[in-house]
Amino acid sequence: MITILFFLVCVGFSDGANVTPSEGRRGKWQLLLNSTGVVGMHLALTYRNTVIMFDQTGAGPSSYKLRRRFNGSTCSRSRHDMMDSTCYAHSVEYDISTNKVRPLRLETDPWCSSGSFMSNGTLLQIGGNEKGAKRVRFFRPCENHRCDWMLSKKTLSDRRWYASSQLLPEHDRVVVVGGRRALTYEFVPKISPGEKSFDLPFLHQTNDRNEGGNNLYPFLHLSSDGNLFIFANRDSILLNLRRNKVIKTFPRIPGEGSRNYPSSGSSVILPLDHRDNFQKVEVMVCGGSSTGAFSAAAKRRFLEGLRSCGRMVITGDKNKWDMEHMPKPRLLHDMVILPRGDILIINGAERGSAGYDNARNASLEPFLYSPSKRLGARFTVLMSTKIARVYHSSATLLPDGRVLVAGSNPHGRYIFHNVAYPTELRLQAFVPYYMERRYHSLRPSNVTIEYSGTSHAIEYGNEFRVRFFLKRRPSNEMGFSAYAPPFTTHSFAMNQRMLKLRCRSLKRSGHGWVVAVLEAPPSSLVAPSGYYMLTVLNGGIPSMSQWVRFGHA
Repeated sequence: MITILFFLVCVGFSDGANVTPSEGRRGKWQLLLNSTGVVGMHLALTYRNTVIMFDQTGAGPSSYKLRRRFNGSTCSRSRHDMMDSTCYAHSVEYDISTNKVRPLRLETDPWCSSGSFMSNGTLLQIGGNEKGAKRVRFFRPCENHRCDWMLSKKTLSDRRWYASSQLLPEHDRVVVVGGRRALTYEFVPKISPGEKSFDLPFLHQTNDRNEGGNNLYPFLHLSSDGNLFIFANRDSILLNLRRNKVIKTFPRIPGEGSRNYPSSGSSVILPLDHRDNFQKVEVMVCGGSSTGAFSAAAKRRFLEGLRSCGRMVITGDKNKWDMEHMPKPRLLHDMVILPRGDILIINGAERGSAGYDNARNASLEPFLYSPSKRLGARFTVLMSTKIARVYHSSATLLPDGRVLVAGSNPHGRYIFHNVAYPTELRLQAFVPYYMERRYHSLRPSNVTIEYSGTSHAIEYGNEFRVRFFLKRRPSNEMGFSAYAPPFTTHSFAMNQRMLKLRCRSLKRSGHGWVVAVLEAPPSSLVAPSGYYMLTVLNGGIPSMSQWVRFGHA
């Protein structure tokens, strides 16, 4: 057998040059389930290839009745119990492979909460409403489908309702920032018994008291220097958490209006790249509501949302917002990083704000944003859906390259008739063009990650091998991405992160098998310890992703 070495195809990340440029690339929609049973207000993909969805516990009866409440009393068939929210499940686990859901038990209300995955794949879920506002929950995925929510005995220092959280580089720790009437931040878990929250003047300064806050669910992004980028309303800072000190104040994003809840724009950190040693960190913020939109919606006037997007490099000394415009105004939307590094902007509305029945003109067409294209040519309008996804909708990337879309309920309870936007229980997937049959010959398949030794994690900076099959000779460039699955709710995918990995060598045999030697991220500053979806790209066409765990040995 003759082994051929390909060194040049391994140096960059594919720009999709081998793919037909524009026609027939609008994607399509799949209806997966007519009902998930509960609204997908919160969404998180686990490394077991299941998706956790949950709603508020006070939304009324779901499709899954429980035999007993958490206080132990029996749920009967009486009229009272048939309408009692505590007699129903408000969370489900969706199995991607079987396309089925199973109900889960939530003991306290996680309405408008936050979440992050820990290094072992456990979902740490924080805050909520009323009795859930200071609670911490855990969900550890399992193979036998018997795992369920666990409630921590330890509580938060402050009530966290509409807060955001970010996994940190050290100690398997999460920082939780903001929330309604919580202008502070704190850490979970606590290191010392007497540890409390820390006041954050930035949240006081960005609070629009008469407009519902406009600094709730602040956008958090971990910079590759270990500092925390925080965006709220229209302003942003870089916070050194070790010293509890703001080390940089960034320029205000240009234009009027606001970007955070209830104005509810969205934000991502653009993919980090090995070619600059992951040192260039660029943040993008898109959409939101016009000035006064929240109070106007209360009077049934629905102001047009924002079309503008801003990109800013937050590292280095030249920090400036570069502005551009989406094809249409948008708020209440989600921003999902696709395997190629493009950004999918999906769900949402064109007018109004977040809040019950506060939005109109549902955004039915996703937008694809290509960061590397020239200004003015970065947005593409994709295939329209017939299902409105407005307030309390969500989206997340799946390992096979589809985007799961769930939720939408602009009401305090489940209402299915005689309203502008009914409660939505249908589950969909948006299928990008790269999954079409005509690209199957380009798609890498049978991807296997080879671990060395007995460790289940690949240590930072170490080399590791990835084996895969190609029907054709590799394209001019191949790429390898690692994606951290987020916790998504209220238009923000917390902890979403993509890295373009360095490929050291690529070898192809005469039978179509290829072995790539890749280099793990250099540190937990670049890639906090945990599970990532590793994807092989050939000419812009992604493989089925496989789970890999990066961390300390």
